[in-house]
Amino acid sequence: MLDQRMQDAFNKQINWEFYSGYLYLSMASKFADTGMSGGQSWMTVQYQEELAHARIMFTYVLTRGGRVLLEAIEKPEADWPSGLAMFEEALAHEEGVTARIHDMASLALELKDHATYNFLQWFIAEQVEEEETAMDMVQKFKMAGEHPAGLYQLDKELATRVYAAPSPLVALDAAAGA
Repeated sequence: MLDQRMQDAFNKQINWEFYSGYLYLSMASKFADTGMSGGQSWMTVQYQEELAHARIMFTYVLTRGGRVLLEAIEKPEADWPSGLAMFEEALAHEEGVTARIHDMASLALELKDHATYNFLQWFIAEQVEEEETAMDMVQKFKMAGEHPAGLYQLDKELATRVYAAPSPLVALDAAAGA
């Protein structure tokens, strides 16, 4: 059974993962509005990943005998001056997510909840990748600047990203026979 403090932390993080999805879907909409369908596609994949993270945590809480309490999801920003600004916000957002996951891992250690600490290791590694990807895109947008040809090429690169279900979600679906 999950300690109440750990359950509360998961409930807050599940809400934050859904908010993250909203944020990235809002960015997808803004990219679509600016005619960058590759950026729209990239952010839509990011949205799907955030929902998968929420689902993995949701299932973990239930597996440990806890209760998930869903709260209202905060309204995300809807307008950015550029693709660079979106990716700079995405990077800052992911750094915040990393801090939240680290706090959860520290709480798990404090509670001597080794199962949860082990569970969170996948998310810790995932956040390294999330931050690296966002940093890479910030650098590429800075290189492209406001040059139409550079932005066109970058948009083509953004369009190549495809969603792949995270391994913990694949395992959950396999166990459920989905």
